[in-house]
Amino acid sequence: MRRDHPPVERIDPPLTGGERETLRAYLDYHRATLALKCEGLTDEQLRRRSMPPSALSLMGLVRHMAEVERQWFRRTLGGADVPHLWSDSGDFQAAYNPEGCSREEAFAAWHAEVAHARRVEEAADSLDVTVFVRSWGQEASLRLLMLHMVHEYARHNGHADFLREAIDGATGA
Repeated sequence: MRRDHPPVERIDPPLTGGERETLRAYLDYHRATLALKCEGLTDEQLRRRSMPPSALSLMGLVRHMAEVERQWFRRTLGGADVPHLWSDSGDFQAAYNPEGCSREEAFAAWHAEVAHARRVEEAADSLDVTVFVRSWGQEASLRLLMLHMVHEYARHNGHADFLREAIDGATGA
């Protein structure tokens, strides 16, 4: 088990509050859940893949979520023309391959994208801000993008539950 980084702090979302505050809190809660699933593991353990033929690993999930944060907040909402983090050809699936990647590299990219996403979201005037989503062929609101991100994290945190349990038997988060 490793511990060369600060412990993950996960704050329960509020039971009351405004819509934007609640969306932010749930998104941060799920971000912290992914980090908790990876806490204390070595690079080798983070790269451990689930059962064949799946290439899924905890490090792959962290890399994937860095790419997802980048896609929705930097490219789509922010309008930035930036390359993919893990692929020169724009292949989202490349993020799942953790070979040759370290915890430091994966988490640095993920933390940078999360920080940027928070800044972009906070700068938006309201949840009603819309942006054209090329893959959907229509406009979508910041509200929907944030809900989509909560869904994306929640789904992958379910995968992370199984991956972590297979590594060392740890359950819950």
